[in-house]
Amino acid sequence: MSDAKTKQKELLWDFPAAYKNKSYDAADVSSFAEKYKTYLDSCKTEREFVKYAEPFLKEHGYVPFESAAEEVRNGTKTLKQGDKLYFVNRKKALIMCTIGSRPINDGLRITVSHVDSPRLDLKPFPVSEDSDIAYLKTHYYGGIRKYQWVTIPLALHGVVVKKDGSSVEVSIGENPQDPVLYISDLLPHLGQEQSERKLKDGIKGEELKAIAATIPFMDDTDEVIQNGVKLNLLHLLNEKYGFTEKDFLTAELSLVPAYNARDVGLDRSLVGSYGQDDRVCAFGAFMAELEADKPEYTTLTVFADKEEIGSYGPTGMSSDFMLNFIEDLTEVMGGNVNRVLRASNALSTDVDAAYDPVFSSVYDKQNSCQLNRGCVITKYTGARGKSGSNDASAELMSMVTRILDENNVSWQIGELGAVDVGGGGTVALYIARFDINVVDVGVPILAMHSPFELAAKYDIYSLYRAVAAFYR
Repeated sequence: MSDAKTKQKELLWDFPAAYKNKSYDAADVSSFAEKYKTYLDSCKTEREFVKYAEPFLKEHGYVPFESAAEEVRNGTKTLKQGDKLYFVNRKKALIMCTIGSRPINDGLRITVSHVDSPRLDLKPFPVSEDSDIAYLKTHYYGGIRKYQWVTIPLALHGVVVKKDGSSVEVSIGENPQDPVLYISDLLPHLGQEQSERKLKDGIKGEELKAIAATIPFMDDTDEVIQNGVKLNLLHLLNEKYGFTEKDFLTAELSLVPAYNARDVGLDRSLVGSYGQDDRVCAFGAFMAELEADKPEYTTLTVFADKEEIGSYGPTGMSSDFMLNFIEDLTEVMGGNVNRVLRASNALSTDVDAAYDPVFSSVYDKQNSCQLNRGCVITKYTGARGKSGSNDASAELMSMVTRILDENNVSWQIGELGAVDVGGGGTVALYIARFDINVVDVGVPILAMHSPFELAAKYDIYSLYRAVAAFYR
């Protein structure tokens, strides 16, 4: 080998494809992807994620944190390596924990994902009628491109809390026999004026009204009733779920795409689905946590809500629900919470934008993550001068990459677009404010925030392997 080629091999670096990773079995990658697709079809809202997790918690021996803590305080129990605990926050966020062999003051290994995704929420008073069409008015949740949400089948998901305090879960449009909802668009023959709009205004927020019924309520008299189609829609909902128009005021109802996860590409290398930001990372972290048997460091796996709108509210990471759990856990284990926080290391597991050669001008290709190169480590997010970002230290970057290398995990480095083009954020800064070392590790996504996002199966599997290695 020539000196130049020797130097090239010694000094240059390119991220190898994950499908060349000798420690990855193609059958394992495929099997993991099938489980992942089933999970995606079951969890289109954060509430549904928590509900999905419940049978797994029981199967793997997790016990409610409060009951275990009470036993410790009463002197009837001692938390030991391998004990598994969980805490549900308002039915929309979840914390899972496996006790490690080290004293808690040595710190925790923390992973935080978010389980909310962009969608169309119903307005508090959503039902309207115009020209014998009953609509459900929406207010979009998170950063969407509004034109992508028209002329696709939509399902209604959520919960209604009635005046007697009882809750009713709503799901219409997922069963193949169910009807779906639909937001119309102009036909091209009449769309000349609309076509002159800027792309971001091609569909306006107030135009995101879902068609829900077109036949009026009919009785034996055949009398024409004002707003009869609206009445019929409410009649059908009342028959199925027992709620009235007033109950919408206390409901959480959302429209999400009414189709299932699918393999994409003739080689079946990609998964296409709604909600992969960020339920893809949540799934990998969830599976790794379930398999954490007797870790050295106590693990803390957090699934948060509200990231897509700034992480605000008691179920979002800008609240102290994770800190409160750590304080309570530290207390029952006889530690010092400040020492625990300072010694902890965390992964903010969130997606990054995969390089798209069709739109290459908005990326720096050399610093962008690519499909099939493994999970992506994002040192900083933010926008224009790293504003609004956690910027991971060199020491933490070295520690995390060393763990991944030692466990044969495929990984790459990524940055969210070219400088000055745009940017985005994750929950990392909300973790860092507790004096915890944190870095973003996630999955590259194409068409992020669209109703049908793409992720590579090898990257999905790599994120799971990364969290499992971090916990080991």
